[in-house]
Amino acid sequence: MEKDLNKSLTLKMLSKGNVWNMQENDILRMMEQAQKDIDLRENFRHYLDIIKTAFEAEEIKIDKPEVIKKYQDRGFKVKAIKSEGEEKIKWAVKKRPINRVTDLTYENIHHISAETLLKVIERNFGGGWESLSQSIRDVIEKGFSISTITLPHDRLHKKGGMYEKKINDGFEVLEIPKGLWVEAIFAKVKPILEVEKTKEDIPEKKFLDDDDDDDDDMDLPEDTHKDDRDDDEDDFDEDAFSEESYRTTYEASPEELDVTTDDVADDVYDE
Repeated sequence: MEKDLNKSLTLKMLSKGNVWNMQENDILRMMEQAQKDIDLRENFRHYLDIIKTAFEAEEIKIDKPEVIKKYQDRGFKVKAIKSEGEEKIKWAVKKRPINRVTDLTYENIHHISAETLLKVIERNFGGGWESLSQSIRDVIEKGFSISTITLPHDRLHKKGGMYEKKINDGFEVLEIPKGLWVEAIFAKVKPILEVEKTKEDIPEKKFLDDDDDDDDDMDLPEDTHKDDRDDDEDDFDEDAFSEESYRTTYEASPEELDVTTDDVADDVYDE
């Protein structure tokens, strides 16, 4: 279905968001069709700039077999495209890989899976979620719901704990060993809300503000339900306590994990 939709798109419909849905053959097809449209030909450089946000695209100036082969060995698709007149120009196109966290952008974050995201995170650092820069975390959280927890290795997979609940809720998980402790990063794709206007049609600040409103609706922290928490105070569970802090790492020494009900109740009443 997506392939059929791509075939119906033209350069005029291309944006920095939907260009990530395209493959190399789609781009080469649209570039070839553009030569039959005067308006597209005259504005080709503009559309090429959009293409280059998601693809490496190079005009092959030395048309020799050995040069073509070098492009193909690097994963480029090569095609001769008829330009004005009878001359044909060969173009080499290759989709930009998302291998590092610095490859992530607001445009492509909605076009990868949670599994791919966690592989990118694992490949780029070993210090945990907080090791990422705030700007990278902001990009990731535009496309994914993220939660983290750090526990001793033998407690992470405790039956009925946060780990099990997140997995049952459809989250993918990345475990990062930290000595005798393990940080678990949970990621789940956020649903993309259907809107009439694309990001290009809306000022960036307004677009981000609207998204922030949606995030508030979708990811209401559990600790806002204060009445429910007070009722369950006697049934205190350290894993549930960790889960209340959305995206927050809860760390304690093994001795501190042995929290008693009386200790928790005293703390509450002291406040």
